[in-house]
Amino acid sequence: MSGKRGNGEGSIYAYRNGFAVYVWVTTPEGDRKRKYVYGPTRKDVHEKWVKLHNESKKGPVATNTPTLAQYLAYWLREVVEPNLRPLTPATYETTVRLYIVPFLGSKRLDRLTVQDMRGWLNKLTDTCQCCAQGKDAKRPEDKQRCCAKGKCCRQTLSKRSVNDARTILRSALTNAMVEERIAKNVAQLVKVQRARRKRPDPWSVEEACTFLENAQLWRDYLYAAYVLILVLGLRKGEVLGLTWSDVNLDTGELHIRHQLQRVRRRLLHTDTAKTEASEAVLPLPDICLTALRLRRKEQEAAKVAAKDLWTESDLVFTTRYGTPVEPRNFTREFNRRCDRAEVRRIRVHDTRHTCASLLAALDVHPRIAMQILRHSEIAVTMEVYTPVPSAETRKALRKLGNALGGSKQKEGKKRSRRKQSDRDGQQES
Repeated sequence: MSGKRGNGEGSIYAYRNGFAVYVWVTTPEGDRKRKYVYGPTRKDVHEKWVKLHNESKKGPVATNTPTLAQYLAYWLREVVEPNLRPLTPATYETTVRLYIVPFLGSKRLDRLTVQDMRGWLNKLTDTCQCCAQGKDAKRPEDKQRCCAKGKCCRQTLSKRSVNDARTILRSALTNAMVEERIAKNVAQLVKVQRARRKRPDPWSVEEACTFLENAQLWRDYLYAAYVLILVLGLRKGEVLGLTWSDVNLDTGELHIRHQLQRVRRRLLHTDTAKTEASEAVLPLPDICLTALRLRRKEQEAAKVAAKDLWTESDLVFTTRYGTPVEPRNFTREFNRRCDRAEVRRIRVHDTRHTCASLLAALDVHPRIAMQILRHSEIAVTMEVYTPVPSAETRKALRKLGNALGGSKQKEGKKRSRRKQSDRDGQQES
C-alpha cells in the first residue's frame, strides 16, 4: 500500500504503529488549534477524521479533554462555589471525593459511557464504605471492631445517597454539555429506581408538651429555642442564627433572615435563609413571646456574670460567654433533654414534622401550614400533612401556642373563674 494520501483524507500520516491526522478546530475559548486523532489503520483514522471534521463544523471542539476528576474539581471551584450557598458546595465536594472520583475519576470526560454509569451505580450500592474509607482502620487498635479485623460490617450507602451521587454527577455533566465539552449526558440516560422516602414518626402533642415542660422546669437555656422549633417549625440553623434585630417583641413578629452553620470547620452566620419562602415574617404566639422575653433576661444575667469574658453579639441564643451555640452541641443538648424528659429521641429536623402534625390536629389548612413551615412547594407540605379546613395563620399559631404552653394558663383561668363565681354566689346569698 502506497503512502500517498487519498482525496479528502486530510493530513493523514504514519505515526508509531498506526496512523494519525489532525483537523483545525475552534476551541470553547475561541482559539484556533489542531485536534489530533489516532488509529491502527488508515481507514479507521479517516473515519475519525470525517467525524471530527463534522463536529468542528457544528461548533467549538475541545482539543485537550480532562479526566472526570479534573473536570469535577474545576466544576466545583468555578461553577458551584460562586453560585450556591456555602453548605451545598461542601456537600457536593464530599460526595465527589468519596463516591464518584474513586470509581470514575480516571476516565476521560468525553469517553464516559452508559455502561460506565451502570457499573458505577451497581458498585457504589454494594461497596462497604467502612472498608472503602478505612473508617475502622483509623480507630485506635484497641477500639477497632469490624472491617480492620476482617469482619466486614457491610456499611453500604442507602438508595437515596446513591441517587444523590448520580444527581450531582448529572448536574456536572450537564454543565459540560453547556460548555460544549461533551455531546451527551450519560448520567441522564441511566434510569434509577426512585428511593422511597422514610416517613418520620413525630412527637404527639402530649410528648411535645412533656418535653417543653421539662425544659422549662430545669430552666434550660435553650428552652426558647425548643419552643421556636416546635411551635414555628424553625430549622436548627435558622433558630441558632436568629438575632434580636429579627425579633420584635412589641408587635409580636419574627423575621427569618439568617442561618448559623458549620461548613468546612468554619462557623458561618449567613444572611440568607434556606429558600425564598423561608425568608418570612411570622406572628409570635404567646408561648413564643414569653419564652423570648425570658431568654433576654437570662442572657442579660449571663452577660453580667461573664464580665470581661463576654463576647458581644446580637444572637438570641449564645453560650454563657456570649459565643454562638455550635449546631452539634445543640443536637447533643436536645438529645439529653429528650432523655431527661423521658420522651422518644427524634431528630431535631423532625420537630418540623411535629409542628406540621400539631397544626393538622388543630384544624389548620395545608396552605397556611405551608406558610408557617415556609415550604417552597405545597407538595412538600402534603407529604407530612393532613389536609383539613381552617382559619388564618395568626389564629392557628395562637392555637398551637395554647396547646403547647397554655395548659397551665388555662387551668389558672378556670380556677379564677370558679373563685369568681363562688364569690358572686356568696354575695347573692
